[in-house]
Amino acid sequence: MSDIRIATAEDQVLLDKEAKYCSYGDTVHYIEPPRIFSRCEGSYVWDTEDQAYLDLQMWYSAVNFGYANPRLNNALKQQIDTLPQIASQYLHKGKIELSEMIAVDAKKKFGLDGRVHFNVGGSQSIEDSLKVVRNASNGKSLMFAFEGGYHGRTLGASSITSSYRYRRRYGHFGERAQFIPFPYHFRGPKGMTKEEYGSHCVQQFARLFETEYNGVWDPKVGSSEYAAFYVEPIQGTGGYVIPPMNFYRELKHVLDQHGILMVSDEIQMGFYRTGKLWSIEHFDVQPDVIVFGKALTNGLNPLGGIWAREELINPKIFPPGSTHSTFASNPLGTAVGLEMFKMTSEVDYGAMVMAKGKYFLEGLQDLQKRFPIIGDVDGLGLALRCEICGPDGFTPDKATLDYMVEEGMKGDMVVDGQKLGLILDVGGYYKNVITLAPSLEISYPEIDLGLKLLEQLLVRATKR
Repeated sequence: MSDIRIATAEDQVLLDKEAKYCSYGDTVHYIEPPRIFSRCEGSYVWDTEDQAYLDLQMWYSAVNFGYANPRLNNALKQQIDTLPQIASQYLHKGKIELSEMIAVDAKKKFGLDGRVHFNVGGSQSIEDSLKVVRNASNGKSLMFAFEGGYHGRTLGASSITSSYRYRRRYGHFGERAQFIPFPYHFRGPKGMTKEEYGSHCVQQFARLFETEYNGVWDPKVGSSEYAAFYVEPIQGTGGYVIPPMNFYRELKHVLDQHGILMVSDEIQMGFYRTGKLWSIEHFDVQPDVIVFGKALTNGLNPLGGIWAREELINPKIFPPGSTHSTFASNPLGTAVGLEMFKMTSEVDYGAMVMAKGKYFLEGLQDLQKRFPIIGDVDGLGLALRCEICGPDGFTPDKATLDYMVEEGMKGDMVVDGQKLGLILDVGGYYKNVITLAPSLEISYPEIDLGLKLLEQLLVRATKR
């Protein structure tokens, strides 16, 4: 096992400049000293010493289709040479065709007419969705959201994100959320199946509407104080927690009974991360609003947006100028988004992702059998989780996972004569979950390689 890595002289000069000139407000250093990277390709990134790291988190699922994907990169390059920029009040072909592609797909899957509205990223698109639902509910500013949920760090988005840490110093900006328990079966009551626990959580939520004294419902006029329920179908930052398949269907029934909209936040799980375009598709419900971002452009351009039902977003209800961003629907982003849709339509992309995810999950299950500190593994497509615990296989062990992350970033593991590092992401309520979001283009040999590197980290962790 190597000693603590020391930054090179060249890197140290840059780190000293960062310490003096850069805001740390937009930065989180997971290790010290932080790595400085110089290039990327496929499932790998290289630091300034040309040390390769296998990346199993792909920029928080923004780079679903692999670093420097040639086809998507070329779409961006071609657009630069034709129409690289145009003010958002003017039309261009890419905006219209990408909107059509998303809306037609939603009509086919959910049976609902709707429209698409763009902005420059996930958090900003959450803000736009808040305007849509507040407008549709005559200005109601209260929302439901989940414990463990994450929707962004702008003022409105942080108000519906369950971590108080993200809003503690800034107060609230109009919206407030009541946070509802998520069916996190591994840490739920014992003695219930996953499906039973899902139903139990819905029943506890439905109880809020039993009488006016439960605080959210006026039975005399049939009106709720809450406008919408914001859901991540599979929790992202919360630890890739996958609910039972009956959960959202039963939850949506309660919401529809009481006139509360369901907003599906697909920013991290959209664009085939779970084997479907939208992760909500796995659960047999019709969302009222979908929010998307990240992998729409494979991380090449900060483009996000929303799809909403026609009744919520048509021009009479949500008129021109309701929101605006200088860079919304920019032609570089829409060109890459269109190419992404074309690329994923040419093969059965969903089946490919599900097959790779099944293979990867089986490898994680094998590691779980051999390492008692793995308390839980689960996955849907290539959204996978590995929960690191104490020797009892249940008590959260953040310290051990932090150690594994630091060891992975040393870049000193050897597999078949190749020296490598491993990039992991940390999530979960207790920050003890490896949230695995590999490239959807990852090869089976690269999955095997990732499992071997994980095994080496687990051996180091248990022997330290």
